[in-house]
Formats: sequence, C-alpha cells, structure tokens
Amino acid sequence: MSKTIKSMMSESLSSRYAGIAEAGVVNVMGLNVAETIKFRREVASKQMRVNVVKNSVARRAFAGGPLEALGRSLEGPCALVTGGKSVIDVAREMTALAKKYPKVELKFGLLAGEREVMALSDIAKLKSLGELKSDISMLIGSTGRRLAGCVAGPQSRLAGCIKAIADKEAA
Repeated sequence: MSKTIKSMMSESLSSRYAGIAEAGVVNVMGLNVAETIKFRREVASKQMRVNVVKNSVARRAFAGGPLEALGRSLEGPCALVTGGKSVIDVAREMTALAKKYPKVELKFGLLAGEREVMALSDIAKLKSLGELKSDISMLIGSTGRRLAGCVAGPQSRLAGCIKAIADKEAA
C-alpha cells in the first residue's frame, strides 16, 4: 500500500473519530458472512458502530489525540466499536454478544480521560455515570433520613410523656 493511500486512510480515520474519546476493540475475524451481518445489525440496533481498521493506519490517525493509547495497543485483527452513552455500554453489549457469537474475541477498551487501556470484560463490570449518580443520591438521602430519625425520636418521646401527664391530670 502506498504512502499516499495510507495517509488518506489515516486522515479519514482521524476525521471519523475526531470527537470520540473512548472506544472498545474486538476481533470479529472468526465470523462468517452471515454471522457478521447479524452481528453488525445487532450492534447498529444499539446505536453503536463496528469498524475494522488497519492497525498501522489507526496508530498514525490516533497519534496525539484522545485515542492514542488505544492506537498503541492495537495488535492482530481489530475492530473498533463506538457509540452508546459510554464505552461501558459498549463493553456490556459486546460481552453479551460474545456469548451469542463465541468467535467474537473481546480485547480492550479506553475510557474517556484514561491514559491506559483496560480489558473490555473489566470495563463491562464498571458502573455507568447514571448508576453512580443514583448511588450517590441514595447515600445522601439515607444520611438525611437517619438524621431526621435522630432529631424526631427524642421529640416524639417527649411529646408522648407530656400527653401522658396531661391525660393523668385530666382524669
């Protein structure tokens, strides 16, 4: 492949992944044509994309950008998977599809803001941003409920004692 074609491919990849800071990597080379079509349709139905890339071209395209660590780690047949709300959603979906398509090999992924790649199966176990927000609000709410219970407890006991004294005097 000539340098001109490689540079054109590199520029195309750079523009395609310009606004993307996280992605997953899988190997789909073991799938036959029918399985590949079904796999890609299922991925597309989840608003995700799968693109098989040439490693050397991807390294050149991602150099200096947020996907640079991903580019350095590419070895063997690789397909980039992007989309969803985050790479955690991508990892979860790829893990589920790997059970359905055993020939799909889960490789690794890159979280936004990270400098090193992680195994895709490990990323799938992480909590998403929405789940973390839910946990934080639950923790804040439970602390508030405990505090309200502590404040209200002695007051209700005191009110009960006063009512008992008032009932005693009334009788």
